[in-house]
Amino acid sequence: MSSGFGLLAIIVIAVIGMIVLISKFKWHPFIVLLLSGYFVGLAAGMPVDEMLKTIKSGFGGILGNIGIVIIAGTIIGTILEKTGAALTMANTILKIVGKDKAALTMSLTGYVTSIPVFCDSGFVILSPINRALAENSKVSLSVMATALSAGLYATHCLVPPTPGPIIMADTLKANLGLVIIVGALVSIPVMIAGYIYAIKVGSKYDVPANPDTTVEELLEKYGKLPGALASFAPILLPIVLIALKSIADFPSHPLGTGVLKSSFDFIGNPITALIFGVFLALQLVPKSEHENKFEWVSNGIVNSASILAITGAGGALGAILRALPIADTLGSALLKLNIGILVPFIIAAILKTAMGASTVSMIITSAMVAPLMSQMGMNSEIAKVLVVLAIGAGAMTVSHANDSYFWVVSQFSDLDTATAYKCQTGVTLVQGITAIAVISVLAMVLV
Repeated sequence: MSSGFGLLAIIVIAVIGMIVLISKFKWHPFIVLLLSGYFVGLAAGMPVDEMLKTIKSGFGGILGNIGIVIIAGTIIGTILEKTGAALTMANTILKIVGKDKAALTMSLTGYVTSIPVFCDSGFVILSPINRALAENSKVSLSVMATALSAGLYATHCLVPPTPGPIIMADTLKANLGLVIIVGALVSIPVMIAGYIYAIKVGSKYDVPANPDTTVEELLEKYGKLPGALASFAPILLPIVLIALKSIADFPSHPLGTGVLKSSFDFIGNPITALIFGVFLALQLVPKSEHENKFEWVSNGIVNSASILAITGAGGALGAILRALPIADTLGSALLKLNIGILVPFIIAAILKTAMGASTVSMIITSAMVAPLMSQMGMNSEIAKVLVVLAIGAGAMTVSHANDSYFWVVSQFSDLDTATAYKCQTGVTLVQGITAIAVISVLAMVLV
């Protein structure tokens, strides 16, 4: 089996091949990731039977851990859109921050929405509200789009139960509750940095809102909107339950070792917690729309299919990479630089910039970094959490033309490509650097 720089060369060729096939030839990432797994495995000299077994176990294993979470999160997002709960969330935050801060409203709304929902889906869900508030507040849509994108991106890359951070926590054996708590704290300055960038840079471009509907028309469409507590509950309850499970699992056993702990271990499992979220979301459906419940849930399941396929294929490639002796090669190449927490950040940033998909970058980087944890001196619970977040920070850096999210933001916000590079690519660069700066300070103090 190949090792050393020959193995690195194989991986570099695979990454370049992924870039060309996805960006230039527009191949679907699902196919490209699977082909990359085959290529790396065969080129590295893995026995064919072992390679095929690894690909299947990697694909199935990651979907076994995260598949239900992805589907449940997408269903929640679909129902939030269909019932007008997303509008209630935006209006609630608008009342808190002030009517003159529409951009901050959308950034905060995106921040909360993207915790269980992929940022691509979240942007699509909130886009009509974004346009309506831009028109109502007379703010350029470039400002609103950049602020919304930044809010969505902050939690998408750093806070479970978004799939990427959950997968990383599982791969690196990090405490999920601590990842949620520390990730939420780190994501706040990341969101604020994105909001400031949106105000400073986005305001240089005059992009009219041209809303399909006004706020009043949205209210008329939805009729009586759900209450604030009911609207936020499907998103917040899963987070609370997962956090409680983490507390119950502390070595000090604050909730004991009996029935109470077992109960929290059950309801705080990400799958169970998200199912509770789906149940609460279904309670938002008004009686007049009960006949559409089946269709709305089906829409959520259909919308999750592509995410599931790409995530599974990323897991297959990640399993191949884990099976190879990458640790020795990377250990000698990167660890000699003595840059600590920057190692996982740099790897993730390279993969993100090269391939475009944040979640795939997180999956592959965490698989590559897992064997290096001891050599990096990152064995404590808090160290594992900070490595998870460092990878998430790298997976932010940067969103450009090979990233589907780049095109979602630009196409749903009437941004031409040049403006999208300055707004979307620029804000993700600022957020990634802000995130790793905060994480590096935490690492100096806590590790």
